[in-house]
Amino acid sequence: MKNTSYKGSAFAACTSSMILLSAMLASQGAFAHGYLETPPSRALACQKGVNTNCGGAQYEPQSVGETFKGFPAGVGGAPLQGPVDGKIASGGHSSFSALDAQSATRWQLTEIKDRTIDFQWRYTAAHPATKHEYFISRNGWNPNEALKRATFESTPFCTIDGGNQKPSNSDKHNCTIPADKSGHHVLLAIWTVGDTDAAFYNVADVNILAEPELPGGWASVGSISPSTALLVGDKVKARAFSANGENPEYSVEIAIESADEGSPANWSFKLAEAINKAHKLVRAGVRDESGNIEPVKGNNSVYAQKESGVTRYEVQLKMEEDTAARLSVASQQAEYVLDKGLAKVDFSIMSNRKMNVEATLFDASNKPVGSTSAQVDSGASWLAIDVRSNPGAHTLTLVGTTLDGRTTRQDTQTTKLSGEGAGVDYDFVFPEGINGYTAGTKVLQPKTKEVFECKPFPESGYCKQFSPSANGFEPGVGAHWHMAWNKL
Repeated sequence: MKNTSYKGSAFAACTSSMILLSAMLASQGAFAHGYLETPPSRALACQKGVNTNCGGAQYEPQSVGETFKGFPAGVGGAPLQGPVDGKIASGGHSSFSALDAQSATRWQLTEIKDRTIDFQWRYTAAHPATKHEYFISRNGWNPNEALKRATFESTPFCTIDGGNQKPSNSDKHNCTIPADKSGHHVLLAIWTVGDTDAAFYNVADVNILAEPELPGGWASVGSISPSTALLVGDKVKARAFSANGENPEYSVEIAIESADEGSPANWSFKLAEAINKAHKLVRAGVRDESGNIEPVKGNNSVYAQKESGVTRYEVQLKMEEDTAARLSVASQQAEYVLDKGLAKVDFSIMSNRKMNVEATLFDASNKPVGSTSAQVDSGASWLAIDVRSNPGAHTLTLVGTTLDGRTTRQDTQTTKLSGEGAGVDYDFVFPEGINGYTAGTKVLQPKTKEVFECKPFPESGYCKQFSPSANGFEPGVGAHWHMAWNKL
């Protein structure tokens, strides 16, 4: 009986403390409000619709988690030391209690791919901040149990002194997530207010994908994954970045000085060697069983020591134009004959590089009447364009770009079409320009080689109603095309 009586008294005391808490905060006029914006708090993810069944939190994420300061221990003998275990996400407010639900699949996880992270708050009513703290769940925590103090590490992994000044929405807190943390974790971000007894507690659900720190203090910060063959005179730059942007001190550039160096495997090896020669706190290569990092001819990873400040590398190719690249129309017929407005215009082309080419035939008014595209090898190739047009002079335009994208070549030739014309002119080849279709717009339906005219208002509104999955008004093809089009 004594035990029962004691628990009842403790519960009554706790209830009284909760009432006292509410009264104290109300009497101080605690109107400070804000929420963790990056990464998004659990409540903000509710407002964005990423999380569901969130109760009142989805309407006012800025109010979530407000309760006494002093996590995890109390300050000044306060009866409640921050939020109560089991109610850390809600701050103990019943209207936000849905946030206290906890399971391995209950909340959407924000992917964290870089251990160096800029935390950012959004303040709807900023009050002075004494500090911002960031806690993280312990390794081996149970994601199916309610959040409590034992869920989190006992000390914050990052603390930002607020100086008792009003924070700004542009403030960013640059922190580093501990190297031993990976996978599903909960972050607890705390904004301690300077002129009230309150603090705001926001939890964020994350999936830490950043590679852990490797033995020897090395952390993976990028890779050299070569796929493009380079030419003499090209350059490759490994651009280093720290938390504050590009770090030129650790960037390294090489030049391709021979055809052999231009092969992907070889320039990757040369760049990795150059990085290793230039810096002691950064290395590129492949780790062996002993932890040594040595360059290879192929894919190389880039590693950095924490004191370098380097958080990632990007590889940039600086390619010169291939001045020797050539492309031209090699031969074509003197004349192509139309049969009821249709013809196949075939011709040969010559290139000395592998290229992506596109050929277009234009009529005398510069309207495209047919086109084709292909990837061609070095040497001679044949192309053919299905054309719908009328007799007269035409222009054949050939455009090709080398597969590495560095060089474009063009050739233009005139040609002649004779025979029986298509008769009816048109404005577009369906569905090109569909957003601009109005009453009287004429389109060529390539599936039937027929021309259709958009009907007058109000039927003209149906002319724009088309998608690959809903094509009922497609001219000449859709089940209801007669409602929108007249065949000419």
